[in-house]
Amino acid sequence: MLDSAGFTIAAVAPGRVDLVVEDARPANAADDLVRRRDHILIERAQAGSLDAFNDIVECYQDHLFSLVARMVPDPDQAHDAVQEAFFSAYRNLAGFRGGSVRSWLSRIAINAAMDQQRLRKRRPSQPYPELEDDSWQPPAGPEADPERTALEGERSRVLQGALAAITPDQRHAIVLFDVEGYDYQEIADLTGVSLGTVKSRIHRGRLALRDRLTDHMSLFREVGA
Repeated sequence: MLDSAGFTIAAVAPGRVDLVVEDARPANAADDLVRRRDHILIERAQAGSLDAFNDIVECYQDHLFSLVARMVPDPDQAHDAVQEAFFSAYRNLAGFRGGSVRSWLSRIAINAAMDQQRLRKRRPSQPYPELEDDSWQPPAGPEADPERTALEGERSRVLQGALAAITPDQRHAIVLFDVEGYDYQEIADLTGVSLGTVKSRIHRGRLALRDRLTDHMSLFREVGA
């Protein structure tokens, strides 16, 4: 949560992607309720309520961390990027013009993650950090035998290495498309590049991943298959 005593307002860095974004996803009843809640909170935050903005932080901090943690080298950097994203969102509340608050915040978080990449000039060593933490896993069932556990660990290691070896732009596009489920246009809007560039990055990234996984394809077949 943001604390008013330590919350500083700073100028927006030049050269950033425009933070105004519209959501093109089809809405259903649940989406409408979430959007209505978010818009109420945004309006209150725009009117000066830090409590309302803190409610937005609580609603979306886990989502933003999950998104950013696949794009930067380590959890500490991911936390820093998410915190910077919320500071930037607070500074740019007036720039919100409707649509999905989730997409608006995601775009700001992606900007923060890209800034991390540019500043540190490093590649993620762990694109899927949650795989290192068993606390998210469901209770072990009959299928959780030692052979399967060892196979899943090796799959994770190989996939992490392959993702770390491709370019950050390709990795970001693949994570947004294949993991987060955004479509091409949404990724273009989120990252501030053309639709053709998004498609090219995903295509080239998949080819690069395939080249790096060629010698390990047996790992991605089911045990006993």
